[in-house]
Amino acid sequence: MTGFKNDKKIFLLMVPTAFFWAGAFIAGKIAVEEFSLFTLTFLRFFIALLIVFPMMVKYEPQKWKITMKDIPIFILTGFLGIFTYHVLFFMALTKTTAINSSLIGATNPMATTILAAIFLREKIGLKRAGAILLAFAGVLLTASRGNLQAFTTLSFNIGDIMMLCAVISFAAYSIISKRIMSRYSPIIILTYSFLTAVVMLVPLAIMENPVSYFSAVSLKAWFALAYMGVFASAIGYLLQQFSIKAYGASKTMLFVNLVPVFSIIISIVVLGETVNFITLLSAGIIISGVYLSSRLNK
Repeated sequence: MTGFKNDKKIFLLMVPTAFFWAGAFIAGKIAVEEFSLFTLTFLRFFIALLIVFPMMVKYEPQKWKITMKDIPIFILTGFLGIFTYHVLFFMALTKTTAINSSLIGATNPMATTILAAIFLREKIGLKRAGAILLAFAGVLLTASRGNLQAFTTLSFNIGDIMMLCAVISFAAYSIISKRIMSRYSPIIILTYSFLTAVVMLVPLAIMENPVSYFSAVSLKAWFALAYMGVFASAIGYLLQQFSIKAYGASKTMLFVNLVPVFSIIISIVVLGETVNFITLLSAGIIISGVYLSSRLNK
């Protein structure tokens, strides 16, 4: 019974999280049409920071102040995991569909595994390597739209390539953040990563002069921005961290497989995006590869 209760609790934590993250692809697709790139990224994480910073101070009253020697690490995690990932994420959404972005984004755990093998010398094993190759085949199928000629001319969709670069950037963030996990809790790492990214984005957002067009932004786009800041960034990441702390990373990351599933459904309903056989086949291959990779130890 205890195992069942634990499974039920992680289900209640991570299914909403997967739904919130899936919604970010659709909300991002809406918001990127009316906000400039750096301003959109800045506002998303400024909103999130207003939520997570007070929570960090409340729940980590003795530990939330970081040391000077760790500031460069937090600058790097903020740059890679928040700034670079989300700028590329929004750029990708101007060039490709929300469905494709979410499918490629689902390979994040495997990209992290590959970088950990390269830089931390963690062993992958043949079975997990096979699962990774399977998922990567799904990514290539997604980016090529099932057109074999794309492999000979290398004419893949640029938005899909941008999303793949975003995934690699976030994987690098995950690897680097491991260096300070022994000294800081996940919420502290998350909050300071948000903070450094927001500081980096301030001058870039000012250069875009967003005040000049704010009055023309639709209510729908403002709601999309608020959704990403509150639900996808603040609440989603916090629920994930609670789940990792209580039930472990491996169980938690299994629920990432639900993100593209939810994204496909929401994209069809809200954005009117279409799904063909290639999309469904790609989704099946990627989700299978990610699932097998997360379940296999060797």
